[in-house]
Amino acid sequence: MSSQVIEKMENELAFKGSCQDLPLSSSYEAAMEALSSLITRQKRGDRTPVGGKFGKLERMSIYLRILGLEEKISGLKVIHVAGTKGKGSTCAFCEAILRECGFRTGLFTSPHLIDVSERFRLDGLDVSEDKFLIYFWDCWSQLKENVSEDLPMPPLFQFLTILAFKIFISEQVDVAIIEVGLGGKKDSTNVIKEPVVCGITSLGLDHMEALGNTLGEIASHKAGIFKPQIPAFTVPQLSEAMDVLEETAGGLMVPLQVAVPLDIQRWGGDTLSLSGDHQLVNAGLAVSLCKCWLQRTGNWEKLLEKKQDEVAAGLELPPAFVRGLSTARLSGRAQIVHDTPLMFNGSADTSENSGELTFYLDGAHSPESMEACARWFSGATKANKTSTPLSSPPSTSFNVLNMKSFWGNGCLNYENDCVQSSNKMSKQILLFNCMDVRDPQILLPRLVNICGSSGTHFSKALFVPSVSTYNKVTSGTSVITSDIPTTRDLSWQYNLQRIWEKIIHGKDVSLDKSSKMDSVDSLPPHELLYQDISHCSPTDRNFACSAVMPSLPLTIKWLRDCVKENPSLRLQVLVTGSLHLVGDVLKLLRR
Repeated sequence: MSSQVIEKMENELAFKGSCQDLPLSSSYEAAMEALSSLITRQKRGDRTPVGGKFGKLERMSIYLRILGLEEKISGLKVIHVAGTKGKGSTCAFCEAILRECGFRTGLFTSPHLIDVSERFRLDGLDVSEDKFLIYFWDCWSQLKENVSEDLPMPPLFQFLTILAFKIFISEQVDVAIIEVGLGGKKDSTNVIKEPVVCGITSLGLDHMEALGNTLGEIASHKAGIFKPQIPAFTVPQLSEAMDVLEETAGGLMVPLQVAVPLDIQRWGGDTLSLSGDHQLVNAGLAVSLCKCWLQRTGNWEKLLEKKQDEVAAGLELPPAFVRGLSTARLSGRAQIVHDTPLMFNGSADTSENSGELTFYLDGAHSPESMEACARWFSGATKANKTSTPLSSPPSTSFNVLNMKSFWGNGCLNYENDCVQSSNKMSKQILLFNCMDVRDPQILLPRLVNICGSSGTHFSKALFVPSVSTYNKVTSGTSVITSDIPTTRDLSWQYNLQRIWEKIIHGKDVSLDKSSKMDSVDSLPPHELLYQDISHCSPTDRNFACSAVMPSLPLTIKWLRDCVKENPSLRLQVLVTGSLHLVGDVLKLLRR
């Protein structure tokens, strides 16, 4: 047996031995509590200093040195991806393609939607709880032993980045696909000194509080992941961004190429697994990144041995590429979930005795991503009116009654339950929240205008507070309560409602002070769904076009109750504005 196989067997035995020493009944929740203690900000946009005398990347290097990982990182064959939108999708495509090519893959993305383990994938699957705990506590204990006034514990994202390196090195992955967290130049992932190839997805105005107010400034941060003479690819960009990327690349002698969006007519597959026309851009970038990775690691010729002539002529992609593009998954981005409102009562009877409830989930939170979300939602709802929904990914398995279902992209397909009836009355509903560092006066009009130009109009808009908070990391099994605090500040949600009503009516709507601060209203009557704009009288606070909902769990129950009472109703609910909101909805639906 080869020394590599023997080493792997020894590692597995050592790993199993370590697992036996862990109190697994409590250690996962304990890990979540420990992670929560690393949160240095109470909400998005806070820039609380970490302390100590070292800068972020210098601190990262010290942490890695403590764990014995600093030199081992150079052994990882990394694809490093930055950008404003499409980073996660591009990374997911890359991972699926190279896994289909036969390589052991590691994927690090953010944020997670339901459970923190989603951020770390091995061979396409979230890292197991046992492995997560072994690597987590190993990193935690060693860092805890070495903290000082000059070197405090790393903040949350830095720790998770360190943990990703620990997992991928220990698991001996062939390729590590690493998504940048924020920016690029100063991001924690930028301790990678020699990636195999770098990618920059579409750039836009986002995270301006940290990255600058112009597209050029933002592009400068993203281009910070370029390394001397290491190939890089980007997608078509506005000239202001492209000029900066090219200038930075030139200074480092980086061969920078623009990846061509995937030509759906020539790529050789039926459809991409991730929905939306914008995914053709991300898929094209992923194809270029993977081809370059294969070439630079000496694997491209091996892949083409059987189809050399066809691929060399540019006639089609290698079959492994087609399989990867057809099966890549990324929750919360253009994801469709058909809900069965009676399922939680132990019954799967949905098609005749109740209406239909479908959630369209997309974590868009920038102007550019909101445009893509609007186009996708308009197309998806129109397709749903005339045909059966998108089929689940090929490997999907499901069990309706015990909810052990695959929650990937595409329709959660309950066999025949997804078949649409022509006599249903369809209503498009918006379920929205965004962080207060976003500008809803840009996001909401853009969503309405793009949908409207495609003939899609929202009957109602529901504004909800999120369940997730910035001061706690929860697991997928954490308790979600439907109880509403006796006082809850819904002022942000009422502000969103005011902006929405102004969009609908073309003028400002006044809200009295008591409705804006610390008020917890009851749920609206179900009749709200049937009221048209003629019933709307904002001056009397009768907002027939929208409602502020007191909590997300109660909102989901309210929507389910509405369709249970009306068999002729089909609700198509777009959940957008925040990945945290999307994650909260997925967690609730999963239960």
